[in-house]
Amino acid sequence: MAFAYRQSEEQRLGRPQRHAVVVIGAGPVGLTLALELARHGQAVVVLDDNDELSSGSRAVCWAQKSLEVFARHPLPDGASVADALLARGVRWQRGRVFHGEREAYAFDLQPQPGHRLPAMLNLQQCEVEQRLVEACAQRPEVELRWRHEVIGLTQTAEGVCLDVRTPDGLFEMRADWVVACDGARSPTRTLLGIPFVGQAFEDRFLIADVKLAPGARPRGLDPARPERWFWFDPPFHRGQSVLLHAQADGVWRIDFQLGRQADAQAEREPERVRSRVAAMLGEGVEFELAWVSVYQFACRRAQRWREGRVLLAGDAAHQVSPFGARGANSGVQDAENLAWKLAAVCRGAAGAALLDSYESERQQAADDNIAHSTRATDFISPHSALSRRLQRAVLDLAEHQPWARPLVNSGRLSTPSDLAGSPLLTPDDEPWPGGPAPGQTLPDAPLSAPLPGAWLSALQGQPLLLAFGEPALAPRGCTMLSLPAQGLAAERLAAGEGAHYLLRPDAVVAARWRRPPTPAALDAAWQRLWGAAHG
Repeated sequence: MAFAYRQSEEQRLGRPQRHAVVVIGAGPVGLTLALELARHGQAVVVLDDNDELSSGSRAVCWAQKSLEVFARHPLPDGASVADALLARGVRWQRGRVFHGEREAYAFDLQPQPGHRLPAMLNLQQCEVEQRLVEACAQRPEVELRWRHEVIGLTQTAEGVCLDVRTPDGLFEMRADWVVACDGARSPTRTLLGIPFVGQAFEDRFLIADVKLAPGARPRGLDPARPERWFWFDPPFHRGQSVLLHAQADGVWRIDFQLGRQADAQAEREPERVRSRVAAMLGEGVEFELAWVSVYQFACRRAQRWREGRVLLAGDAAHQVSPFGARGANSGVQDAENLAWKLAAVCRGAAGAALLDSYESERQQAADDNIAHSTRATDFISPHSALSRRLQRAVLDLAEHQPWARPLVNSGRLSTPSDLAGSPLLTPDDEPWPGGPAPGQTLPDAPLSAPLPGAWLSALQGQPLLLAFGEPALAPRGCTMLSLPAQGLAAERLAAGEGAHYLLRPDAVVAARWRRPPTPAALDAAWQRLWGAAHG
């Protein structure tokens, strides 16, 4: 689907307008950032050098946290982006890992009931982008400009000047703030001269999106109970690994490890792909190839995420392996983290120093994701005799020894990062018996009172004071909700009578108290949440 290019009034008149925020890149991260900024009341212009959505599956696994963010944004029919994705996608929470043909172990990402949204949803990136574009069209604060390519930028003390190329020629745009969400090859990052450092992996992998007939059961997997299946050294692809995921419309994504010496061009040949897929699916299973790609990946991040008034987010700031679904999902978390801070700075409610916490918090998260991805890649693709022996030993032990199963690493699935140590957090003033500590994300749970049928996750997206029992007086600008000290919400937060949780707009715990906080303690935590510059 192509989107219409329209010449902007400022280009037609040759009079640059001043924009508060310009986002470069209309992928999942840039679109989510625009929606989150709009929800906080901030106008934003999104530029993209293309006029079409991405093709193929690309990012395919969307974690519960991303779905919680998408659930905040309505579509024209009144449903949310998350509702539309759930209606199309494939939900799953269980996975199985095989060594050869034997099951090494199985896992469940959401073993306890009481969640509004699934642990994971499989849906092609292009469909997610389509719904985000539709949601942006609902917001008067968001302007999408297609076929607008940023080819240069300069910064002054007051803002950023962008050189933009369109089908009608070059023109200049001006912005107070610019956020680059323009991918791993980010031209903006290159223009800024920011190094992108890390490790590139030599192994090649083949993605095949395969269309099967209704009711087909590849390798016996029941489409009615979709799971993530991962093989080490399967009989149909000896010496390598394979990952299988169900998608919408009877499409299955298969990732084949090819090794370091594979010829990328030859591996894309349809007959070779068909041969691999046929061996994997088994005899008599008919299929069509919907999309094929051969890729390599890297684990790296930008040395700086802020250069003056320009910030980086998503793949422009960090890159990880696809095993664990940590790429696009961490980008959505970047957008959520940045949006409330940038909106506060734009409206004068916080100083620009608050944006430094975006860089420090999300770099910490990126380093955590890179470490997970690197360890997974090292286990999946051992390249020394010792590491191969270790892999085989761990897989053999995992079949019978529960203690060995956590050592099997086919990709640790995406979860919200712990931001412990952030200067925006207030440490506990006494030991807690459990629950999310400052820096961790609020878990979901159903509410029986005072909002029967509601969910904790539906309250996210605003500063929130949760009080269990008699509430303290909430700061101005902070929503307060009193909850009973019984029930699943209290249990998951380890909250007894008198407990209070102060939550940031991104659902990160900013502070908590086991008994009602004093006005001074609550005010100090509130000021710290806003970088000690909240007005």
